Amino acid sequence: MKAYLKFDIPVLTSHLLTILLQPFDIKYRILGFGEIEFQEKLTLEKQEEIREVLDKYGIEIIENQKTILIQKIKDAIVEMVYDENTTVNVKSSVYLAEKLGHSYGYLSNLFSEVTYTSIENFIIMQKIEYTKQLIIKNQLSLTEIAFQLNYSSVAHLSTQFKNTTGITPSAFQRIIKKRREIATQNLTQ
Repeated sequence: MKAYLKFDIPVLTSHLLTILLQPFDIKYRILGFGEIEFQEKLTLEKQEEIREVLDKYGIEIIENQKTILIQKIKDAIVEMVYDENTTVNVKSSVYLAEKLGHSYGYLSNLFSEVTYTSIENFIIMQKIEYTKQLIIKNQLSLTEIAFQLNYSSVAHLSTQFKNTTGITPSAFQRIIKKRREIATQNLTQ
């Protein structure tokens, strides 16, 4: 049996951190997605133990200020794109500048310098990944998906989807539908 899953990354991460940090018996609070504050002084030894435990789950403690800001940019973009309750009706440049407290020019230059891609490309990649998830869930039409992701039209979404994946959203829908049919046939045999 195949199941399609939707992950709420902030909830999943918060729960995982609670489980992983419980054995250390330390006080902390989660400030936001990807940000935690330890409310007591940690010895270097305890910091290293925590770092090792988190590393096993792909969670890295970032200490470089540029890297921290890049991660905050990525987190803000993911929040902007994936959070169905956050409807961003302003330009992404304005949203990021206001949310992160830096000019968009500075954020854009730093992001490009460190990641070798633009913020715009990262946003497009996130939107296309989310579009794939929404198509797989099969609950929204392409028009509804385009509207939810603030595209000006389905044609604009389709163009970006094809430029990124090499196929149109409709072709992707047909592939998913065919896979479901094959999976259903295999289950009934």
